[in-house]
Amino acid sequence: MAFLADALKRVKPSATITITQKARDLKAQGKDVISLSVGEPDFDTPDNIKEAAIAAIRRGETKYTPVPGIPQLREAITRKLKRENGLDYKASQTIVGTGGKHVIYNALLATLNPGDEVICVAPYWVSYPEIVALCGGTATFAQTHLKDDFKLQPEELEKAITPKTKWVILNSPSNPSGAAYSHDELKKLTEVLMRHPHVWVLTDDMYEHLTYGDFKFVTPAQIEPGLYERTLTMNGVSKAYAMTGWRIGYAAGPEHLIKAMDLVQGQQTSGTSAISQWAAVEALDGTQEHLPVFKKAFERRRDLVVSMLNQTRGLKCPTPEGAFYVYPDCSELIGKTMPNGKKIETDEDLVIGLLEAEAVAAVHGSSFGLGPNFRISYATSDEKLEEACRRIQRFCAELR
Repeated sequence: MAFLADALKRVKPSATITITQKARDLKAQGKDVISLSVGEPDFDTPDNIKEAAIAAIRRGETKYTPVPGIPQLREAITRKLKRENGLDYKASQTIVGTGGKHVIYNALLATLNPGDEVICVAPYWVSYPEIVALCGGTATFAQTHLKDDFKLQPEELEKAITPKTKWVILNSPSNPSGAAYSHDELKKLTEVLMRHPHVWVLTDDMYEHLTYGDFKFVTPAQIEPGLYERTLTMNGVSKAYAMTGWRIGYAAGPEHLIKAMDLVQGQQTSGTSAISQWAAVEALDGTQEHLPVFKKAFERRRDLVVSMLNQTRGLKCPTPEGAFYVYPDCSELIGKTMPNGKKIETDEDLVIGLLEAEAVAAVHGSSFGLGPNFRISYATSDEKLEEACRRIQRFCAELR
């Protein structure tokens, strides 16, 4: 349609939202659907955070907020980054957006010109390349491999960098693979970046607190102080605080970049919800006693799902160190035929077949830039996960 912008031709709909909608439609028809497609904790927002929001409403904190965030939240962000990441920022070097996606969008909108490239590490969160496209840039890709547990190797990063590269987006722990980079693994990547001073780093640390076993989270500017002046460290309260619907993301970086993002946001959404921001102050400054409870539950669920998937015909599933996703390889199942006579040509055929035959919703790996795989979110009850894995085992066993 000539009326619509050409930019829309560069953007695909979100695969996670598409699969989730298919699952909703089946549920509406009365099917017992188990949805493992959504990246959302099944826990409720902790009570202290809810109470802080209620108190803010009662105090009348219901007006417009400053574009880059209320001063109290910007100060809380600086305390969090110092306390947990050893990073020194002033409040004027921080910005608050309506979710992490909004922060990334504003950073790229404020910096990309036509022809500028942004490296996305495959498998990547489905929105990264689409945001790059909407902002007028070109998404390029650095590949990871199952043998490396889907962690980017320095030589692959080196290969992906060109004179046109403006940003690399690093997401650890990763959505969709759950891959998390240790200090030494990330150090090797920062050494590559130090050799390319024209490349900026956008870190997506949204799953920082959801790591398991003895894993210690680190972020690039913490490991390599030389990257401080060209790193935007992005985070938010969605996952670790079960606050997806509150829509609060934040970032810290060089002041000139934050000012540019502030300018964009001022003509876009202005300041985000006052009530959500006061809740986020409590999330960052208040008790963190819910975190070990969340982590213990997610780690138990991860172990259950990895064990059952690795006992499934045709699947190989590495054990991720963070987030709440697994990313099994299903290459052995491509080319097989379902009992209904349909042939599985792609990982998308597989997840649609699984949804139709066994009412289990997962997301195909090709939508994350690396297949044949599929993503399962284990942010649901142990009982549902066990039943879903039994259905997956049955589905795979029946392929011929």
